[in-house]
Amino acid sequence: MLIFLRGITADFQITEELAGMQSMKGTTTGNDLFREVESCLEMLGLKWDKLAGVTTDGSPNLTGKNVGLLKRMQDKVTEINPVQKLTFLHCIIHQEVLCKTVLKMKHVVDVVTKTVNFIRARALNHRQFVAFLEENDIEHGDISYHCTVRWLSLGKVLKSVWDLRDQIQDFCVEKGHDIPELSDKDWVADLGFAVDVTALMNELNVKMQRKGLFVHEQYSAVKAFMRKLQLLSSQVKDNILTHLPTLKEAKRPGDHVQKYSTMLEALHAEFSRRFQDFKTLESEMHMVSSPFNCSVDDAPSEVQMELIDLQSDTLLAEHFRSVSLLDFYSSLKEENFPNLRRHAQRILVLFGSTYHCEQTFSMMKFNKSKHRSSMTDDHLAAVLRIATSDIQPDFNALVQAQNRLDYSH
Repeated sequence: MLIFLRGITADFQITEELAGMQSMKGTTTGNDLFREVESCLEMLGLKWDKLAGVTTDGSPNLTGKNVGLLKRMQDKVTEINPVQKLTFLHCIIHQEVLCKTVLKMKHVVDVVTKTVNFIRARALNHRQFVAFLEENDIEHGDISYHCTVRWLSLGKVLKSVWDLRDQIQDFCVEKGHDIPELSDKDWVADLGFAVDVTALMNELNVKMQRKGLFVHEQYSAVKAFMRKLQLLSSQVKDNILTHLPTLKEAKRPGDHVQKYSTMLEALHAEFSRRFQDFKTLESEMHMVSSPFNCSVDDAPSEVQMELIDLQSDTLLAEHFRSVSLLDFYSSLKEENFPNLRRHAQRILVLFGSTYHCEQTFSMMKFNKSKHRSSMTDDHLAAVLRIATSDIQPDFNALVQAQNRLDYSH
């Protein structure tokens, strides 16, 4: 279990660090997870009433209504401050990946997976396929595996199969392993649609994986993608495929293409359904990211008067356009905008995704392999902290703090 913390100071300096790595050797119920989180916070000397929100991957032991980790954390905060409510978010990247299930592309993915496995799983077939591509001067030198865990890899594999579909069909026929779907124009059109949609979703996924993104920036990317889906759906109804070049290349009649409009509408509806937790925060995020353009009526009552003062100040409006968001809120005087500053701190400190955790789990898998199986949890936690931290060590101070230095001979 990895716990990352994002903290913000009074002058709006943000720190993101690995707070702890807890090895769960027994059960992993909500109570078990809460004990580990509580132990981690106590060890760091952090107060529960300073907690603003929690972002998870949405698993049941975390989000259970009665005994989940989030419920226990809210109960703990309520004991200290009965009016304080935590903000709970489901990782925005994880939800984006889950949305793909409504596309119903199993008949495409299954054929592509079997085809790739036929070529890659047998060493002789793989060598002969690479030689076949070289003989025909094909730009693509090989075809890669698809890992079902990684959504990004699916898009790349689909694109490779599309680009090499003629060569794959010829090679498979030579090997006596005919793939009838590659001759089916309707299936090929479905493959082209899958290539275009996965490319768009991969583009969104990569945008949200950058380090240091605020929650409102990630949600803005999702809203932009949803608008693109609406545009694509309406254009496909009119048989306009300008933004779906691979599907356009398939050259299918308009009546066949119409079903893709329905699929895009279903994808848009799934995005709307899954991002309700972010939708609830939308007005607050908008107030923080665009304080001069937001509606005072929609703002929380405790900041309305301060917001009017802010929007009426032309010098602050000019300053807002010339500096970063953190620098702007840091420049606001505490005595004039105390509630607005606190509200901004609460929103800016939220994690929009569990990207840091997923990235660190990959590092952990790399470091604690079968060749380093004797590594202790303490050593692994230290390695991960060094790998994820942005803090630069002061080597001179570390050396001077030692009473005795060991020299190599």
